[in-house]
Amino acid sequence: MDNGQLNRGKKSLSVQEASARYRLSAGNVPLLPPGYKQTEVGVIPEDWEASPLPSIVWFQEGPGLRNWQFKPSGLKVINVTNLQENGYLDLSRTERHISWEEFKTMYQHFLIDDGDVVVASSGNSYCKTAVVRQSDLPLLMNTSVIRFKAKKGIVRSYMLIYLKSKYFKDQIDLMITGGAQPNFGPVHLIKVLVPLPPTKAEQEAIAEALSDADALIESLEQLVAKKRQIKQGTMQGLLTGKKRLPGFSGEWQVKRLGGLGHFLKGNGVRKNESLSGDLPCIRYGEIYTKHSDCIRTFYSWISQKVAATARQLKQGDLLFAGSGETKEEIGKCVAFVNDIEAYAGGDIVILRPQNSSPTFLGYYLNTAPINRQKASRGQGDAVVHISAAALSSIEINIPTFEEQTAIAAILSDMDAEIAALEEKLAKTRSIKQGMMHNLLTGRVRLL
Repeated sequence: MDNGQLNRGKKSLSVQEASARYRLSAGNVPLLPPGYKQTEVGVIPEDWEASPLPSIVWFQEGPGLRNWQFKPSGLKVINVTNLQENGYLDLSRTERHISWEEFKTMYQHFLIDDGDVVVASSGNSYCKTAVVRQSDLPLLMNTSVIRFKAKKGIVRSYMLIYLKSKYFKDQIDLMITGGAQPNFGPVHLIKVLVPLPPTKAEQEAIAEALSDADALIESLEQLVAKKRQIKQGTMQGLLTGKKRLPGFSGEWQVKRLGGLGHFLKGNGVRKNESLSGDLPCIRYGEIYTKHSDCIRTFYSWISQKVAATARQLKQGDLLFAGSGETKEEIGKCVAFVNDIEAYAGGDIVILRPQNSSPTFLGYYLNTAPINRQKASRGQGDAVVHISAAALSSIEINIPTFEEQTAIAAILSDMDAEIAALEEKLAKTRSIKQGMMHNLLTGRVRLL
């Protein structure tokens, strides 16, 4: 999906060519590339218009329904929480309804139609957008939602693409004030300007290209979710012994975690030291927020001076977060499987096992039965701690080293496949953002 692929038929000015034609005049004002003009929404093609939003779409804000009007049943009322990340509505848990009698008396003109585009206008989800489907109806608006319809001559899918874009949200952001509940309404929307291609054919071409990108992103998201579910099921089978790999049999051994090796402690690395050099380091908070099962990359880098006071890791070490906010999350474990020089900061408990697969243990020691044991041994309320002594008493049920290694290899391969898909998904999202920037400003023309 590079720029070359986006130009269908008529040759157009590339982003690089347009940038190269900019020159600064004596007054330090950039000269426009041929065929483009400066508008309030930026530089757009000469045959495009910076159109006021009300001239291309009809919009309507929902009525101010009160809590006392809501009933257990009746006509469903849409709420901000019904708008989902996938661009559609989830009405499976709708609890707000009004009576049909009240609807017929006062609110018939707020009934949503099939194909309406609805946008959240308040709260942390403001500007989240969804398309209404026939299966969602009948449905009534509420005050936190605004619905949009494209006017004659405007392609509905182009309107949808623009309402979902950062360009729409950026203009809203410039007009609304902050606060606990940011919100916008018609008074803001009438000031929004939209860069509009002159023909429906060009609007359709832009919308089609960006819709294709959205479809690819959605398919990758679904594939990643499916692969994660498969991995979760595989873990539940292999890490409990309910499912055995070919060639392995016999009972697993019950041991205590302390019987696998000996425990060490990480040493303090202050926050302001976490980017002080080029030696990789693990800090306890990163175990919760950055790592899963095995350490595959690093986010802190310390100097030789700081490293002299930190705990150097050894390949195969298991790192447990020694403190956390709740007992349910205490003691999350990650395996250090790299053969490189690296260090551990404070509030990390380290187990250096022998005759065990650290990768297997990285997965196994985060399973629900082990997490319940860790939670029962956590100490404290506001901040929960777990000690090496507490961890050493945890009972584990594990197979032979050979079976551990075989299980670890399967789960690692699954993780590698998921990571590759996530990288492809991130790249596709980035490409789509570039496409939006080029297409919605006319920097790349499709017709």
